[in-house]
Amino acid sequence: MAMGKEFMGCSIIERSSFVSSTKVFLNHGKSFNNNNNNNMFLVKPLQKRRVLVPLRKVVKQPVVAAVSEDLVKAVSIVSAPAEKAEKFKVRAVVTVKNKNKEEFKDKIAKHLDAFTEKIGRNIVLQLVSTEIDPKTKAPKTSNEAVLKDWSKKSNVKAERVHYTAEFVVNSNFGVPGAITVRNKHQMEFFLETITIEGFACGPVHFPCNSWVQSSKDHSGKRIFFSNKPYLPNETPGGLRSLREKELKEIRGDGTGVRKLSDRIYDFDVYNDLGNPDKGIDLARPKLGGEKIPYPRRCRTGRLPTDTDLHAESRVEKPLPMYVPRDEQFEESKQDTFSAGRLKAVLHNLIPSLKASISANNHEFKGFADIENLYSEGVLLKLGLQDELLKKLPLPKVVSNIHEYNRGIIKYDTPKILSKDRFAWLRDDEFARQAIAGINPVSIERLTVFPPRSKLDPEIYGPQESALKEEHILGSLNGMTVQQALEENRLFILDHHDAYLPFLDRINALDGRKAYATRTIFFLTYLGTLKPVAIELSLPHSGPSSRSKRIVTPAVDATTNWMWQLAKAHVCSNDAGVHQLVNHWLRTHASLEPFILAAHRRMSAMHPIFKLLDPHMRYTLEINALARQSLINADGVIESCFTPGRYAMEISAAAYKSSWRFDMESLPADLIRRGMAVPDPAQPHGLKLLIEDYPYATDGLQIWAAIENWVRTYVNRYYPNSSQICDDRELQAWYDESVNVGHSDLSQESWWPTLDNVDNLVSILTTLIWLASAQHAALNFGQYPYGGYVPNRPPLMRRLIPDENDPEYAIFLADPQKYFLSALPGVLQSTKFMAVVDTLSTHSPDEEYLGERTQPSIWTGDTEIVDAFYEFSAEIRRIEKEIDRKNLDTSLRNRCGAGVLPYELLAPSSGPGVTCRGVPNSVSI
Repeated sequence: MAMGKEFMGCSIIERSSFVSSTKVFLNHGKSFNNNNNNNMFLVKPLQKRRVLVPLRKVVKQPVVAAVSEDLVKAVSIVSAPAEKAEKFKVRAVVTVKNKNKEEFKDKIAKHLDAFTEKIGRNIVLQLVSTEIDPKTKAPKTSNEAVLKDWSKKSNVKAERVHYTAEFVVNSNFGVPGAITVRNKHQMEFFLETITIEGFACGPVHFPCNSWVQSSKDHSGKRIFFSNKPYLPNETPGGLRSLREKELKEIRGDGTGVRKLSDRIYDFDVYNDLGNPDKGIDLARPKLGGEKIPYPRRCRTGRLPTDTDLHAESRVEKPLPMYVPRDEQFEESKQDTFSAGRLKAVLHNLIPSLKASISANNHEFKGFADIENLYSEGVLLKLGLQDELLKKLPLPKVVSNIHEYNRGIIKYDTPKILSKDRFAWLRDDEFARQAIAGINPVSIERLTVFPPRSKLDPEIYGPQESALKEEHILGSLNGMTVQQALEENRLFILDHHDAYLPFLDRINALDGRKAYATRTIFFLTYLGTLKPVAIELSLPHSGPSSRSKRIVTPAVDATTNWMWQLAKAHVCSNDAGVHQLVNHWLRTHASLEPFILAAHRRMSAMHPIFKLLDPHMRYTLEINALARQSLINADGVIESCFTPGRYAMEISAAAYKSSWRFDMESLPADLIRRGMAVPDPAQPHGLKLLIEDYPYATDGLQIWAAIENWVRTYVNRYYPNSSQICDDRELQAWYDESVNVGHSDLSQESWWPTLDNVDNLVSILTTLIWLASAQHAALNFGQYPYGGYVPNRPPLMRRLIPDENDPEYAIFLADPQKYFLSALPGVLQSTKFMAVVDTLSTHSPDEEYLGERTQPSIWTGDTEIVDAFYEFSAEIRRIEKEIDRKNLDTSLRNRCGAGVLPYELLAPSSGPGVTCRGVPNSVSI
């Protein structure tokens, strides 16, 4: 048996995910001699054997078909001349994933493909060996084989359909390392897996997970590699040319308009956010380049606009934006996103119609009006159902809306209201959300009092804050300010420098009024924060200008409403920084260059590509959709957030002034913000200065699990640092990520060098952290916390009046009405709520941290498969620990009367808006 395997040239794969598998061996009647091939051979199936594997948590995975015993028939091989190798048959099981919904044109093409199968327009496959043929100097190949029963199974309604193909190979073929596929049909199809059985080495798996285009669209053969990972310099001879060919095709040549069926990954600047052809008001500056540095995005190659040759023409919804074909949402994800968009249309349409037929745009008359959005729905609340149906010729879907389930026009009650309707009014909840809300990454330890600006004083006025000791002294529990600083009890939410350079332009916009805010917090002996002062700054306009204003906690009814307005302005500032900087820039935009470069420079068989693969899923697609509908001119972000048309310029300013890749790891970020200090005695090497900091305590556990998993993985393939330096694909990936994808900052000295194991582990851990846990912490609480607009208004429409303002009397007469008039109106609120509801939603096909679609066969390295299961078990353990902490009443920032548990970093989740769950990737 062993000699037979050696003769066949196969490396043994010890583990298979199959329930049953078929092994073949070479049986002969006399002693075997490697130098003598002149023998009679018989290929026989081995009897099935039970494979014992440790019990593990079941991770959802698609069905991988196995070739049953009867598929591999014994093939009698006749005598052959000594100079000829013997031949035998092997079988492939090919798993194709069907579309759930087919358009009419798809059905027509499907029937046509079934018919033309009979005249040879088939799906054609060919095996490629890892070995070179010594005679031809080319890779050894099998005969070409066609998928069987395509036409017969064309009407099968199952999600996955299994086809077979049969190959004839020589006995000295070796191990199949690649398979080529040519699609001669009219339609593309989604190829999930291919499994080859019949070799002595056991099943050979090809996890494909790719759309295979028709040869009329792409004439070449598609190349798929087996799941066995190879570093570039270890690539078997038979696969070297295919490895290079595949990468070359994926990179393209940088020219031309991309077709939706293309798989080309390339870079471009953000020059497609504006639409100058529709008017100067929709023109936007190019992001990326020396003038306004920014990360690069995926190139589409669209033609320039008519009015600006440097701006790329727009593709407006519902037309799709180009991303490489395999990056597009799968159907269940698309359905979820489309349902959210439908809900957004309904929620936008009705307030828009109300605004168009009413003399004034609606404002909320009272807090009950906002709560009615969850109970009665938009139509019923506004009392417009009959009026709209009578006056306006609406599409059928809207005209018949009263016939639909009323829930489709109602919002779900946000989680912030679920335990205490008035929690948002409390100072302790305002402070708690700074460390356990949806933007827990902006708060910093205050090291100097009063705080100072870093902006140029000649342009923006004095750098000194207007905060004085007397403003906060009474709130420090008897401590002096210096004592509070020395004992690490003062913290700050500082949005001053992010907003001040833009305030003149923002406040000139209709319906926008903003300050640049600073908020000081004191850490109590209970481990909770309390806000002690808010500074509200406007642009400096001269020596007598009252550009800085201090608001402190209330002492009477008037100051109570002043304080509530000041907190609302802080939340509005924080919502903008959260969305534009911490969420969009630091996860979505900054990761895209690394993803593009990974596809362009690392083969699918590269072990590091295999590691990163699940953490790149859907990111290019969601970023393209954001350019189309969210961050574009007059898009959702501009419409619903305070900065308006200057939103993306604020994001770019943060990229230039404060974004650093070496500070994006969780430990480095906590230390940079002064929220932790190095302490080797602690489990994660850090001591948190706020011990009950839910984002940090949960995050550090997940960070450590990811880092341990990555270190195990890297050590497996790079026993020493010299191998990292010699890995041309790995070095090309990192070099292109930095020097092309982040080229505007590529000269900065803080970029890590990719020259040793520790740095590679750090880089990969940071990328996986950003794509998974960091994004989850910043994204999936948007509706649970922001869906109730007074808790976290995305924009403000009025400044806080003082005694000399004409509005002061209006404020005194009805402070609630004034407060509500300062918040977004009905149209802005419902539009914002609909969007963050969609962004907070998990799709049914989500893949969470510790899960992989094909957990047993994504790699052929069984040591790594075992290590992954250990990582998965650690993630489950962390989840139980998070659940335990959320029941611990001593942890007041996550447990207490009316206090929401902190679950944003709890790894698992069901579909929908759950306020928990850590997907592998930036997928929404």
